[in-house]
Amino acid sequence: MERLLQNVLARVVQRGALKVTSASGRRYVVGEAAAGPPQVAVRFTSPAAERGILLDPELRLGEAYMDGTLVVEEGSLADLLDLLMSQPEAVNPTLPSRLLYRLRVALRRIAQFNPRGRSQRNVAHHYDIDGRLYSLFLDADRQYSCAYFETPEQRLDDAQLAKKRHIAAKLVMDRPGLRVLDIGSGWGGLGLYLAEMTGARVTGVTLSREQLEMARNRARERGLADRVEFRMQDYRDIPETFDRVVSVGMFEHVGVDHFATFFHKAKALLKPDGVMLLHAIGRSDPPGVTNPFIAKYIFPGGYIPALSEVLPYVERAGLVVTDIELLRLHYAETLKAWRERFRARWEEAVRLTDERFCRMWEFYLAASEMAFRHQGLNVFQIQLARRQETVPLTRGYIAEAEAALRRREAEACPPLRLAGE
Repeated sequence: MERLLQNVLARVVQRGALKVTSASGRRYVVGEAAAGPPQVAVRFTSPAAERGILLDPELRLGEAYMDGTLVVEEGSLADLLDLLMSQPEAVNPTLPSRLLYRLRVALRRIAQFNPRGRSQRNVAHHYDIDGRLYSLFLDADRQYSCAYFETPEQRLDDAQLAKKRHIAAKLVMDRPGLRVLDIGSGWGGLGLYLAEMTGARVTGVTLSREQLEMARNRARERGLADRVEFRMQDYRDIPETFDRVVSVGMFEHVGVDHFATFFHKAKALLKPDGVMLLHAIGRSDPPGVTNPFIAKYIFPGGYIPALSEVLPYVERAGLVVTDIELLRLHYAETLKAWRERFRARWEEAVRLTDERFCRMWEFYLAASEMAFRHQGLNVFQIQLARRQETVPLTRGYIAEAEAALRRREAEACPPLRLAGE
């Protein structure tokens, strides 16, 4: 079994080098001889971990790291995943893993079947955990989606603010008092921003009790409870219509079986001159399946679609695509910042959960980052309308709106001054 794993790793690692210590204590190096000394070294502590990775690497690699049966001795977990996931033939290198992939493709609609009750359970699995965990690695506003880095060196908090500003600009918030629906409102940051900076009246819906409580508290603390309402409600059950609809980081939980429902409901929620912005993770590759580790431990019922899967449902719903932007590596940089922040506060995270949970979470953040860097994941922002003339003719309005929002932000939060200035 050790020899077989060595042969498989030798086929996978074609760039760079990896040093391995087997469960029996045997040591070997796979990869390019000219790559220099390996920067990453791992050790297996059980033969079962080696067998598992041979049979189902997409699931068992993460589980072995969680359980401590795969130990990274040199470099970091992120270095290991960067090495493995950047290889040209890194996916399904063995016959059993290829067969498992085909089985998952065949069963993907069952895995993504998300009626109301199951949707709420899936959301609770990820979001209704100790809220202090998220405060360890997110920005101050708890934005748990892709930031928008205007410059490579921009701080995470500023990039998340830029994301909200960018979304607000694309929503064409051209007058105060617009009614806005935020589907998947999280901890309320985007809805509060839209109310404060544009004068909108916002309704946010979520399926997470933890997020709902915090969002309502934040609205009260900021004196916005009369203009911002947060509800525990499935988007399919919303009866009203709105001038603007926004959804950030929620569409990944919908599932292929429910795409038609989502976009038909989106059209019904929009007034005739309404605008919608959908911000979601997508894939550059053809349709596939959810990574089994992510599906089992992180986002049950979730799926990252190809753009080719999404647009036919938009067309059938009778919505007009007025703009599409791909953010590409912005989420890789966001996840890197989250991973580094989480690692920096590891001891606090362990006290809130335990070592195994923290290793699971680190694997989730690092693997997701490398998927955006090397395996075709990106973020798309799709602007939709019921009528094509609703949105300005050229994209210049986006930069103009962002500039106006920056001025309002500066007025709302004047810079700190030293005493006597």
